[in-house]
Amino acid sequence: MSGGERKLLGRWGEGLVAEDLRKKGCRILAANWQCRMGEIDLIIADKRYLRFIEVKLRKDDRFGKAREFVDQRKQERIRVTAQLYLAGHPTTLQPRFDVAEVYAPEGVKTRAPQINYIENAFF
Repeated sequence: MSGGERKLLGRWGEGLVAEDLRKKGCRILAANWQCRMGEIDLIIADKRYLRFIEVKLRKDDRFGKAREFVDQRKQERIRVTAQLYLAGHPTTLQPRFDVAEVYAPEGVKTRAPQINYIENAFF
């Protein structure tokens, strides 16, 4: 799979997660928010939390759970990026870091991708 195809597949997974959370009453504030320090896949607001969500899409968990690919280095980059977002977007909501695992065995042709949410995945 080429880099472009991988990126499109990732965006597809992020769209699935965004739509799922929208149906659950969340507001999508930003998708693929970028700054000089990194990128946050989704920034979501619900009644209590401002959720910074890292989306990981995999065909299966043969090589480990998707959440395991959000290592310490990636977590730190997300934290710093979130701080920069908050500096420009003050809020009274409590920030939280979540990971959304998307399992799609047949890629975009998967009829019912499985989405798992890991709330408070890291601090």
